Amino acid sequence: MNSVPTILRSMVLWVPDWPIVAGVRMAKLPADAPLALIEKGLVFACSAAARAEGVKRGLRVREAQARCPELIVKPYEQQLDQRAFETIVTAIEELVPGVALVRPGICAMKVRGPARYYGGEKPAGLALVGLLDQLGIPGARIGIADGPFTAEQAARTATAAKRVRIVPEGASAQFLGPLPIRLIEIPALVVLLKRLGILTLADFAALPADDVLGRFGEEGAHLHALAGGLDSRPITPRVPPEELDVSIAFEPPLDRVDQVTFGVRASADDFIQALVGHRLVCTSLRVEIDTELGDYSERSWLHPRSFTAADVVDRVRWQLQGSGEVDTGLRSAVTVVRIVPEAVDAIGNHEVGLFGAGPDERIHSGLSRVQSMLGHAGVLTPVVSGGRTLADRQTTVPWGDRALLVRQPSQPWPGQLPQPAPATVFPTPHPVHVFGPKGEAVEVSERGVLSAPPAQFSPVASGRNLRRITAWAGPWPVSERWWDADAARRANRFQVVDADGVAWLLVLESIGAAGAEWSAEARYD
Repeated sequence: MNSVPTILRSMVLWVPDWPIVAGVRMAKLPADAPLALIEKGLVFACSAAARAEGVKRGLRVREAQARCPELIVKPYEQQLDQRAFETIVTAIEELVPGVALVRPGICAMKVRGPARYYGGEKPAGLALVGLLDQLGIPGARIGIADGPFTAEQAARTATAAKRVRIVPEGASAQFLGPLPIRLIEIPALVVLLKRLGILTLADFAALPADDVLGRFGEEGAHLHALAGGLDSRPITPRVPPEELDVSIAFEPPLDRVDQVTFGVRASADDFIQALVGHRLVCTSLRVEIDTELGDYSERSWLHPRSFTAADVVDRVRWQLQGSGEVDTGLRSAVTVVRIVPEAVDAIGNHEVGLFGAGPDERIHSGLSRVQSMLGHAGVLTPVVSGGRTLADRQTTVPWGDRALLVRQPSQPWPGQLPQPAPATVFPTPHPVHVFGPKGEAVEVSERGVLSAPPAQFSPVASGRNLRRITAWAGPWPVSERWWDADAARRANRFQVVDADGVAWLLVLESIGAAGAEWSAEARYD
């Protein structure tokens, strides 16, 4: 005999357009600003003002800007979402204990305790709505029902006039019945159910439970129970993280870089020691700086190993100098510096070996010391990125930073050179002449047809030292940004081998009305 699952009365808080709310708050934009957050070249979320102009999720950036010329475009950052909502959850926990974070913008909690304290479910929901209004988050919705799934749907169907929607106990099936089947949030299953003529949650709930289990497995059976209002999932309150942040306030404010970094030094030691006390090390931290004039600076810093106190002080100093200010003075005096660990790791994964550090550790120590003396961009490391040309594929990043590649090497790049890549790429291409068998200049037509096969080449400066070409391959054409007259580029690349057996990469690049010029871009060593 199957036991009846225990279903708890749940309360769910939902903040509509949370990514936009977080973006507006972090960028300090007006609440009615036409804002769009972009992910992978498409609109991920947009504000009400942008939607009023025809912008919607999934549009390309250019089309969205065409519909709304005043559109403010910013990249979508999931970490920003999470970080901003973390402060909201912390404030809610002071009012209602036992908050479970569903995802940024949505959290759930048991309603029994708050209902007893505030004298009913509706007063408890109104108290939570009032808290969000005080925090500057207008428009929050509250749903109260049997189970978090039904409560979330109640919150999403609440209105601006009635921001707390309560589904009576035992009425979840009747409430969920008319709602569309897409709410189960599994696209493949939704498509299949629609093909079977099941368009609402009531249609899905009407199917025999044993048949659903046999056809769709445990996951399908769970969704079938949700559709019927039988949500027995427990609400597991989150465990608040240990407070490892460090905040250093300066009174009076300091207007010199050296004074600020000296004031941060002792707190940086305490910050690292607190992490060690929890058997942790910091691999990514965020430095936030407030100034007397209201300026706000925030930056995340990465480390190839883990931060020491000296590394933390260096990052604060580099961030203060990052705006181009001189070392002795700042545009506005600093009032507060906050150091926040964004990523931590177990200290056991970073212990020094029994017989001391290895060569890589000594290299890291030496590079870090040089970087501390020369500045953040004083030590650069090469990273391969995507692109059609060799210059595009070369990217340098400061030592310790993660390369945020805009051009991914794994993506297809039509016109890219075949492997292997040349070992020596000249910082500045060397101008050369390329001649045919009769000494005539070699040219390439718009259709990629050569006027003569390459037979020899020489540097432009000398005009002598002719190198006989024994083998060649190409051309590999490149045509970029043809729509922009100032940035357009048309070129043809050739691989050639001279009589000494040295392979070269030669490029014939169009230079507008002046014709085209040959250059040696790289050598295959």
